[in-house]
Amino acid sequence: MVVGAQATPVGTLILGSGPGGYVAAIRAAELGQKVTIVERDFIGGICLNVGCIPSKALIQAGHIYQHGLHENPMGITFEKPTIDFAKTQDWKQHQVVERLTGGVEMLLKKHKVDIVRGAARFTDNETVNVIDAEGNSHLFSFDSAIVATGSRPVEMPGFAFKDRVIDSTGALALPEIPKKLTIIGGGVIAAELGNAYANFGTEVTIIIRSDKILKGFDREMVKLVLDDFKAKGVTVITNAKFKEATQTDTAVTVHYELDGAEQALEADYCLVSTGRRPNTDAIGLNQTDIKVSDRGLIEVDAQQRTSVKHIFAIGDIVAGPGLAHKASFEAKVAAAVIAEQAVIDDHIAMPEVAYTDPELATVGMTLAEAKESGAKVAKFPFAANGRAISMTQTAGFIRLISDATTDALLGAQIAGPSASDLISELALAIENGLTTEDISLTIHPHPSLGEAVMDAAELADGLPIHV
Repeated sequence: MVVGAQATPVGTLILGSGPGGYVAAIRAAELGQKVTIVERDFIGGICLNVGCIPSKALIQAGHIYQHGLHENPMGITFEKPTIDFAKTQDWKQHQVVERLTGGVEMLLKKHKVDIVRGAARFTDNETVNVIDAEGNSHLFSFDSAIVATGSRPVEMPGFAFKDRVIDSTGALALPEIPKKLTIIGGGVIAAELGNAYANFGTEVTIIIRSDKILKGFDREMVKLVLDDFKAKGVTVITNAKFKEATQTDTAVTVHYELDGAEQALEADYCLVSTGRRPNTDAIGLNQTDIKVSDRGLIEVDAQQRTSVKHIFAIGDIVAGPGLAHKASFEAKVAAAVIAEQAVIDDHIAMPEVAYTDPELATVGMTLAEAKESGAKVAKFPFAANGRAISMTQTAGFIRLISDATTDALLGAQIAGPSASDLISELALAIENGLTTEDISLTIHPHPSLGEAVMDAAELADGLPIHV
């Protein structure tokens, strides 16, 4: 902070321009607020630039490559496909990522949001100091602020991110397809990137501390992914204890312990994906009265308001799953509250997705919770769905969990084609208190994957047609 410098007054100040920050900025502007957004790195945040979007681009490229490799029953043959990975990376960056981030910046400008580039740090409850790329200081005083600074990968002891030990950002920007890739961690990011590179032909080994990958999904769902991994030659090692990574100019060796025995595994790269930590440690929260947990999460109420009533926090820096759509929802709540609307975060359904093969999606009550509570469970297989059969994608199912007395939909899980799209109908149903009969009496187009949702609902109602 420059002593004696005059602060520039702004209305609503937003720290971060990811799916939380930019959505908050646009919604706040729509509600009549004068908005300034501060971004240290790049518009769109981690998700659009080095996370959700580029990973899905590589996943899609891997699917196309896989389709060309395998025979099909349709009488269509292909020349053996080849990959120009530099061109794949160029497409991902320039035609996908930059198109979206450029669109976000255009939308911010359309809504007359002022964009300030630099690293923001609170100096007190009323003021933020922004240091630009040249080291210049810019002070801003605000009426309200929304903190949306996101998170970063956790670095393991003995596995510092350097050269051939990489985080998810590094994995998305590799200059070539590795022959061998070791992945430490069994969460969604690890499974998705492991699957993407396995589709490109990489020999992938996933090593985890626990006994199960993809902990957010039940074992019946995860088994389908493990079966696909096995078919692609992916190895999953569980219950490992990690020691360190050693490197040469051309390889990295992961040293770990398994069943009491020392093990060493060499690969071209080692991706460490063992979680993320909130970016709250370098933004000057200690200069404010904002309460922060031992884990670095900012404490907020149902309106996303911190312990300082005119400062709000959203996304990965508050409690809950680190999901882009969660951050965007919380952003709209915070912007509305600043506009003096009587709004709270009272959502019921928060879908979670893994873009593996097959895709996995879940929302609401889980299977384990259903068994404990005595809720009804109905499961319809994609193998009985005409559209899935015509797509040759019959692995998986749709499972509905409903109240045993009222038939209200309480939860749903989908493992199979387009699970990420199909789950939205079921999230809507849960959010609005619909019953399985409400779903079964809704006419679904034929033939479609969505028909399987209706079939699962009919099964729950005790009136199944297709099983």
